[in-house]
Order: sequence, then structure tokens, then C-alpha cells
Amino acid sequence: MAHLLGAEALHLEYPTRTVFDSVTIGVDEGDRIGIVGRNGDGKSSLLGMLAGTVEPDSGRVTRRGGVRFGVLDQTDSLVPEQTVGQAVVGDRAEHEWAGDPRVRDVIGGLVSDIPWDAQIASLSGGQRRRVALAALLVEDWDLIALDEPTNHLDVEGITWLAGHLNRRWSANSGGLLVVTHDRWFLDAVCTTTWEVHDRIVEPFEGGYAAYVLQRVERDRQAAVVEQKRQNLMKKELAWLRRGAPARTSKPKFRIEAANQLISDVPPPRNPLELKRLATARLGKDVIDVLDASVAFPTPDGGSRTILKDVTWRIAPAERTGILGANGAGKSTLLNLVAGLIEPTQGRVKRGKTVKLAVLDQQFSQLAEIEGDRVREVLARQKTTVEVEGKEMTPAQLLERLGFSREHLSARVGDLSGGQRRRLQLLLVLLDEPNVMILDEPTNDLDIEMLSVMEDLLDSWPGTLLVVSHDRYLLERVTDQQYAVLNGRFQHLPGGVDQYLDLAHAADTGAGAGSSPLAAQEPSSAATSASSGSGSGLSGAERRAAQKELTATERRMEKLSSEVDRLHEKIAAHDQSDFEGLAVITQELNAVEVELAELEERWLELSELVG
Repeated sequence: MAHLLGAEALHLEYPTRTVFDSVTIGVDEGDRIGIVGRNGDGKSSLLGMLAGTVEPDSGRVTRRGGVRFGVLDQTDSLVPEQTVGQAVVGDRAEHEWAGDPRVRDVIGGLVSDIPWDAQIASLSGGQRRRVALAALLVEDWDLIALDEPTNHLDVEGITWLAGHLNRRWSANSGGLLVVTHDRWFLDAVCTTTWEVHDRIVEPFEGGYAAYVLQRVERDRQAAVVEQKRQNLMKKELAWLRRGAPARTSKPKFRIEAANQLISDVPPPRNPLELKRLATARLGKDVIDVLDASVAFPTPDGGSRTILKDVTWRIAPAERTGILGANGAGKSTLLNLVAGLIEPTQGRVKRGKTVKLAVLDQQFSQLAEIEGDRVREVLARQKTTVEVEGKEMTPAQLLERLGFSREHLSARVGDLSGGQRRRLQLLLVLLDEPNVMILDEPTNDLDIEMLSVMEDLLDSWPGTLLVVSHDRYLLERVTDQQYAVLNGRFQHLPGGVDQYLDLAHAADTGAGAGSSPLAAQEPSSAATSASSGSGSGLSGAERRAAQKELTATERRMEKLSSEVDRLHEKIAAHDQSDFEGLAVITQELNAVEVELAELEERWLELSELVG
């Protein structure tokens, strides 16, 4: 594959610390690379050095001649006086850009609901982000770097973006670099993962699920990573294998090897024990929403109905994820459950023992303590709290949430977004509620902290209601999903995939949006969600591909056993017999080459049969 970009011996140092030390990496045609790591470890700095906006202290970055490199930063450079149309397509005449299928796809997927002639200055932060992303994607690039592209996108938008990137940056077609904490998105888009940690960049083959597996194997073999961190990753892998085995594309014999690896890891949650504990704390009555409707007055003197005839009997230890497009009424539903608003019709009945807490997007728990130091905040809290059956002090829980000792002296107002989110979660847990609402809890958290938070929630014995566009988190911490669609509250036995199908069905034939293409274009997010990778195959072709796939798996399993046998043979052979060892090694190399070729064919067939 043709080389696009390379970095050699990069060194980056700030007055207080060294970010990178002699990092050498490269990007080739067809690479789709996800970049992960803890907050502050240098992910954005790495993108900046590769893009030329951050100058390394030493080392160099080289590009192939003529390579066009597009970058989406976390802050946009849109001109406030421009309209949405000018920002996205510039001064091009409509007949020029409207005839380009890629431009139509981007406009339909990202900005169809934003007025085409609206000024950038009048847009919300989320709308500006989508306009900036659309302006980047309509251009023709050889290499593109996206820093947190899923921020402010709902589930449909994230699904559309994954489908668009997979179509645009397919094998042997340009290069893609993505910094994101959205683990579903990493799995859906990326074929390689770079982990940024300890001043290095470590590559892993595959998306997030494959990265988890390889990282656990690496940690077990090296035995140098802290036990807490290793157990977290094992637990994450256990969920991936037991809860969603289709999330990884691995042959059966590799799945069996992974299952052996996690055979001593218990399931992430014990639902029966959690229900017993929750019932003991809550009783049988939690919150019942009965035939409730909510309408708000409009400027013309009428009213707009947000929720219609919602009935929801919330049970002890219920763990529910709530899906819906931006503006669908999810926050209204949560406010109804929390008692912050009253229904226009129907009623909400709350159990006498309910103690409810909300982890909101506005950091409301921190509003009155901005000037306090973290140490002072902890001193006012309970002396101990029970976590996973063990008594922990607030300081111990804070350490588990990634705070170091020096952070205790920091003022709350000086903490980063991720640190504030973790402190907010700590204060909610210390209050010991028995019903907890999480409203977009993944904002500002890196993947490491998301795993820690999920681990804490696994053992939390209460009723959990989660609104999030992070598909991975929803499937990880909740046991069932509901959707708010057209004001109705609907159960989703099929989870997020069913929601995307329903959203597509609701959008089909719906009224036009604000963009000039909205009346012509179908829902791009739903189109990408509903199109399978093998949708172009006839029935006979699919059966033939499935038959070859099964045969390939059997052959790979035999070759894997042969590799193990040859390794054992080499270990048992007389080490002084160099000729004999060379013969066995040659045989081993031939088997490994055949196995690698079969793996490539297996991946091709897996994509075909979908």
C-alpha cells in the first residue's frame, strides 16, 4: 500500500512533563486508525504534530508529495457572519455541488435539519460542530484526521457517520485517523487502534474489541500492568464475549481461546443479587408513570405535545437505556420521572422510600462548590461508603476514579471537564440514592474512566436510568432499552439496532428538512444502518460464500492446532541439532503463512455474508 504520512523520532515536551519520547509511526493508503488513551496523555497533541499545527521539539513529520490532509479539531474555525450553506459548500453554484452524490450524502446526514440560510453565529454548539464536520467531509482529501467527531451527534448521526467513513475511506482508499471515546464507533470504523500512553504510541490490530483482547493478553504475558487495571479490562472483555459476541469478527477457535482467557471472570453483573439488594432498599414500589402526557405552550397561544400517553412502571434494580433523537423528549421524560415537571395529563406515582439523584450535563452538584478545594469537599462527605461489598473512604473512591493526591488541593472550578465529571459522579454515589438518572454521563470522560465508571455501576444496587448517545455504554450498563419516538415511549427488545430501524421507518416519507436537499434525500443515517455489507449478494452467492466461510474456519482451526504442535515440537527438540530445528522452523513458517492468507480470506467472506 502507498505511503501517505510518516513521523520519525517525535519528541514533545512541556515545562511540566514530557508528552512523547522518540515516537515513530506511519499511515498508509487504506489505514483506518482509532487513537485511544487517557485524558491528557497526548492524543490531540499527536494529531496536531501529524497535521503540522503542533511543532515537535525534535523529530520530523513527512508526507508524500501532493497529499491533501483535512483535520477536524475540537474547536471549529467557522466564520460567524457566514450562512450554513456558505460554510458547507462555499460560493459554489447549487448545480455544481448538488450533482455530487458525496456532498448530498453529507448534507443529508449532518445538516438537513439546520436552516440553510441561518448564520453561524446563531447556531448552538452542537449545530456548529455538525456544520464544521460537514464542511470538512464535502471536500476531497487523501488523509483525514477527526478529533472527537461524535461529540454532539445523536445515535442516528453517529451511525450515519460510521457508514459514510466506511464508504469513503475503504480499503486502499486514502487514510483515516480518529480520536474518540465512543467505543462502538471505534469498532464500526477502525481497523487499527493506536494506544497513546507513557510517552509512546502502541499499535494494535483491529477496533476496540480486538484492542481489549490483545491488551489483556499482553498484560497477562508481561505481568507488569497494575492488577486493578487488568481486572477492569478482563471484565470488559467478558462482557464483549458473553454479552455481544458479534461485536468482534474472529474465527470460532479464537473466540474459544478468548473464552478460556476469561473463564475465571464472573459476569459483569449479578442481576438476582442486585434485585434483592435494591428491593431491600426500595421496596416494591419505585416510580410509576401512568398515561402521562406533557405539552408546552407555543408563542402563538397553542401548545406542543412532547410526550403522549406514556406508561412506564419502573421496577427495583431496573437498568434501562433511553434512546431518541435530539429534541425527541428524552430530557422531558427524565424530568417527569424526577418530579421536576408535572404531566399535563395522567399522573406520576412515587414510592415512599425513593431517593433519586441525577447526574446531569450541567454539573449541578458542583455549582455551589466551585471555589472549594477537592479536599474540603470530601471532608464534608460521609466517612465511608459501600462499594462492591467493601467499605471505602471518599478519598479511596476518588483515587479509583483516577484522581491523584495532588488533585486534592485543586479548586473544583480549576478541574478539567473529565475531572469535574468524575467528582460529580463521586458526590452522587456518596449521597447513596436508590434511583439514579445519568444524562449523557460519557461527556468529557476517556475510555479508561468510562470502564471504571461502568465497573462501579455494575455493582450499584439500585434502579438505573441512562440517556446517552454512546451506544457501547448503553449496551454495557443497561439490561433493556426504550425509545422516545414521535412522543411515544416504546420498548426495544431488539436494542439499538431496532431503534435505528424504527427511526428510519419514521423518517421515510416525512416532511422536508431545512436544507435544499432534504426533500430529495432519504435518511442517510438509516440508510447506512439498514444496508448490510452483503446486501448485494444473491441467495445462491450468499450460500456459496457461507459454505466457503465454514470450510475456511475448519481449515484455520486445523492450522492453528498444527502451529501449536510445531511449537511444542521445537521446544522438545534437541537444541544443538540446528539442521533439525531449521527443518521444523521452515515447516512452521509455511503453516503460519497459509494461516495468515486464510485469515484474510475469512475476513473478506465475513464481510460478504454480513
